[in-house]
Amino acid sequence: MKEMICICCPMGCHLQVDASDLSNIKVTGNTCPRGEKYAKDEMVCPKRMVTSVVRVNGGTINMTSVKTSESIEKKLIFDALDTLKGITLDAPVHEGDVAVKNVCGSGVDFVVTKNVPKK
Repeated sequence: MKEMICICCPMGCHLQVDASDLSNIKVTGNTCPRGEKYAKDEMVCPKRMVTSVVRVNGGTINMTSVKTSESIEKKLIFDALDTLKGITLDAPVHEGDVAVKNVCGSGVDFVVTKNVPKK
């Protein structure tokens, strides 16, 4: 039996997960279906959103924040962050612009989360 706290919403349900049979994972303690899905996904293939920053050339500020457009497999996080090394975007940069497409072959993009106007 594994215990975890659901991170899908502010409720923070305390989940108990019986993963002795991965084809029939049992979850208790959740107050909504999202908690059950979260626990099952965590046991089989944990995923996380990844946030970071990239440089901006010619903008009113020299960096902008980025995040993955969807959660990626936890095992890809460090490789995904490595793809941002050396990335510089030219201003203007707009929220939603793709900074890196198809990160680590995951089908997920790094997208800009802060506008940076041109100087």
